[in-house]
Amino acid sequence: MLISVVSTLFACVFATGARARAPGRSRGLQFPRETDGFQNIVTWDEYSLMINGSRLNVFSGEVHPYRMPVQALHLDVFQKVKSLGFNAISAYFFWGIHEPKRGEISFEGFRDVQPFFDAAMEAGLYVIARPGPYINAETAGGGFPGWGTYTPGLWRTSNTTYVEAYQGYMKAIGERIAANQVTNGGPVILVQTENEYTGFQAPFTEDFTYESELKAIFRSSGVTVPLTVNDAFPGGHYLDVDIYGYDSYPNGFDCAHPNDWLPDAVPESFWDSHEQLSPQAPNAVFEFQGGALDPWGGAGYEDCATLLGPEFERVFYKNEFAMSTTMLNLYMVFGGTNWGGIGAAIAEDRTLREKYYELKLQANFRAVSPAFLTSRPMNMLATQGSFTGNQALKTTQVLDVVGNKTGFYVVRQTDASTNDVQAYTLTLPTSIGNLTIPTIGGTLALNGKDSKIHVVDYVAGSTNMLYSSGEILTWASMDSRDVIFVYGSNGELHETAFKFPSSVPTATVVSGTGTIKTRSLAGNSLVLQYTTSGQTVVQIGNILLYILDRENAYQFWILHPPTSGSFAQFSTENPIIVKGGYLLRSVSTTAGTLAFKGDLNSTSAFEIIAPAAFQSATFNGVKLPLAKTRYGTLTAQKTVTLPAVTLPNLAALKWKTADSLPEIQSQYSDALWTVAGHTTTVNPNPHNTSVVLFAGDYGYHTGNILFRAHFNATGAEKGFEADVQGGSAFAYSVWLDKTFLGSFEGISNVYRCSGFFVSDHMGNEENWWAAGDGFKTPRGILRYSFTESSTTTTRGPLNEGGLFGERQGWHLPGFDDAGWGNGAPTDGIAQAGVAFYRTTFNLNIPAGVDYPLALVITNSTTNPNFRSQLYVNGYQFGKYVNNIGPQTSFPVPQGILNYQGANTLAVSLWAAGSGGARLDSLSLRLTSRVESSMPAVVNQPLTPWTKRLGVF
Repeated sequence: MLISVVSTLFACVFATGARARAPGRSRGLQFPRETDGFQNIVTWDEYSLMINGSRLNVFSGEVHPYRMPVQALHLDVFQKVKSLGFNAISAYFFWGIHEPKRGEISFEGFRDVQPFFDAAMEAGLYVIARPGPYINAETAGGGFPGWGTYTPGLWRTSNTTYVEAYQGYMKAIGERIAANQVTNGGPVILVQTENEYTGFQAPFTEDFTYESELKAIFRSSGVTVPLTVNDAFPGGHYLDVDIYGYDSYPNGFDCAHPNDWLPDAVPESFWDSHEQLSPQAPNAVFEFQGGALDPWGGAGYEDCATLLGPEFERVFYKNEFAMSTTMLNLYMVFGGTNWGGIGAAIAEDRTLREKYYELKLQANFRAVSPAFLTSRPMNMLATQGSFTGNQALKTTQVLDVVGNKTGFYVVRQTDASTNDVQAYTLTLPTSIGNLTIPTIGGTLALNGKDSKIHVVDYVAGSTNMLYSSGEILTWASMDSRDVIFVYGSNGELHETAFKFPSSVPTATVVSGTGTIKTRSLAGNSLVLQYTTSGQTVVQIGNILLYILDRENAYQFWILHPPTSGSFAQFSTENPIIVKGGYLLRSVSTTAGTLAFKGDLNSTSAFEIIAPAAFQSATFNGVKLPLAKTRYGTLTAQKTVTLPAVTLPNLAALKWKTADSLPEIQSQYSDALWTVAGHTTTVNPNPHNTSVVLFAGDYGYHTGNILFRAHFNATGAEKGFEADVQGGSAFAYSVWLDKTFLGSFEGISNVYRCSGFFVSDHMGNEENWWAAGDGFKTPRGILRYSFTESSTTTTRGPLNEGGLFGERQGWHLPGFDDAGWGNGAPTDGIAQAGVAFYRTTFNLNIPAGVDYPLALVITNSTTNPNFRSQLYVNGYQFGKYVNNIGPQTSFPVPQGILNYQGANTLAVSLWAAGSGGARLDSLSLRLTSRVESSMPAVVNQPLTPWTKRLGVF
């Protein structure tokens, strides 16, 4: 029967914002112990974490193993994190990837977590392991496996069916984490139990039995390091752990307005909350905003990077310093679009954003400021006008309460949204009495969306810095002299003062064009006043002072040669400081020679600040011609080598095409299809159809979902309508026999629509509310009616959906498409339907460079309602939704792309409109060109096509 006209009435349900936050409750104080009773290597007190009795400033970034499927690239990312000045990474592990079918737990191939731990160890980074069972993480189901949608009982509770569900995975991942603890010679120092266990679906409340059982399963798996939790805010949930921590995303996720901040966006109450909830443990923020998620139809990741750019880092991270947050983890430091979060310091293609370099300044300052680790804020919530008398500024006093000497003064704008510049002076207590700074005259200045950390009585080696308004980048003691680096924005006036044990030496400019003014103060103290512009070096007795503007400060790298033993890469002794280069990864020393490894994107001039014993140096194995400055540092220049490469013109390749929707043909047999015959479901959502048509009930949890029905017409049918749910920005199309009835083409924040039916599965909901069933929200047909006149693969189950071409393996290398017709995705199809396209090409990109590549699509305004998926050597590495967006560039890492050999590119094209669709363009582009010492990349298994048994 043919239906010639069908009216299209859509009643759509719109999705709400992600990462819900809800008020919580406290169940009273729980005081963590200084040791957990299981080991004595990782300990803590009220100030900081300690490793073998030494205080550790935990400054870490979130990196997820499952977002980078190329195991060989973990080390590249970790070396970049290490060069930031970070000493740790935090990592979620995704239950749904490791146990895609219940009882079949896999740590093989890209799921193997050992290479991730090994890379962290080799880079010299500690690991905070966060295995779930729930992770949220902006992932399908919040990390829960798809089969949980048809497992009875409430999840994230002590419900028996849920406990039985997670036991196998939690024990398996717990054992792997335990094998990699510092107590066993590995990098893991902390293990998180659950995640954001903060909101509870009424009438349920916090389940203390659940919390206890989770801790018990970790301990029984061999985990002995401290257990942690991160509350979604300082709400006092799950306090019965060793170290309690919390989340903060204070600048929100409005990437469409990246320059708009709320006046009161900077949080001020967290310190008081910490003191109330967990005063005998360090102030720990296990997720502080490092990026922003960007939804379907969003502004795009470049705007997200702006929203959380260098200005955000300067204001919000320094405010965490003001709250003595000695354990701070940024979520994320390496993210991505295809595989995860947006706007991280290290971009999806592993290139370095400007925010990377700004973050490097702060991380290196924290690393050489041990007084911070025993500090306390003195005036939280009462900071407006403090120490400046300027009500437009807030200044937090942070004092070392153990050493009783060093003071940190964190200055920011009262109105976080302003772009105004404020002039100010600081009246501060010092060891020689109260001083008003600048003491030589003039004023300091603070730009809008900026913050500064001024220091008083700060110790740098043998030097006592009486005060400094110029911010400290780092310092090091070498050959009986202290080398100190201070910086400010270009053109700012600053002062730095030194207190000497006896006579005051003369200050002499030994390099640069900057000028200084000096003044003597009481107590053998000397003040230098200067303007931060370019680089000026000043000699003051045994002090070598570098005065830098921000651009020059960005160029410095602080490297530590490895020592000996299994933790050689974790050394923080004997720093070597180098200016120059896009990235410096490491330094090693041998018989007076410094061997640097690093990356260059242009010819670079180096300045090397090292002990006099080192008089020769190599860069990536090539000897550097060295000269010596008048003040004893070494200089060199390295010419960059960026070989030209020829990339394939995808438009000029020979493409083959085939129909990927034979299911609408009458001769197609669905005899092997799963029969949707369930009449009952354990899903808490009721079904309103004669049989259950929830895809998850039949084991289908990802990609495109196809339903096929047979019926005998009565002659009274005039139309067909269905209520379909597929997740935010989903779409569906309907055919009756070969006749196209229509589509719901998708809207960015719509996850369910009534109207008339291939459907798109956009992933399961997260399950932030504990004791709720949000992730069980069904995908599939919720209701339908006729209107009358009155097994997993090498690449994992999340890699493939239900399209005919995917089921047949058309996207895999080696499939024989000789019988296909000629046609390219830029030719497209002339009617509604699904087409598949294939081509092959070779790459010949030499070793010694890092040339990341991306597949780029241009937006089409002609017949715009279509969706396309991109498969590279069988890996799905892009999902493009033309009418919603925003993403048009899809980075594909080396190791998925074979850089020295053959590659297979496949494209699916789903035209949702009767006029068909085509890609306006598809190209392969370089996103960066860098001469690199990155570790060798081993291709992930590019498993070729073999005939699949039982496909249909």
